[in-house]
Amino acid sequence: MGTAKHWLDEPRNVRLLRRLALAVLVLVLAAELAVQLKPHFAVEGLFGFHAWFGFFACIAMIGLAKGLALLLKRPDTYYGDGDD
Repeated sequence: MGTAKHWLDEPRNVRLLRRLALAVLVLVLAAELAVQLKPHFAVEGLFGFHAWFGFFACIAMIGLAKGLALLLKRPDTYYGDGDD
């Protein structure tokens, strides 16, 4: 196998990605100020509701995926030892 480093192995790149993600989140939240909302429920009218809802939905999906992985996981030797 090669010993080449992946671009995400550099701490500088990880910091840049975190800053970019934070900037996108701030822009999305700021965009809510420019959009006229027509909420169907009272909770939808709260500032930042859609951002928080999306955030918690992603956390729920990750948790569900990890739980499903525990249920469906097979041992490393499921298809044999590999000594063929």
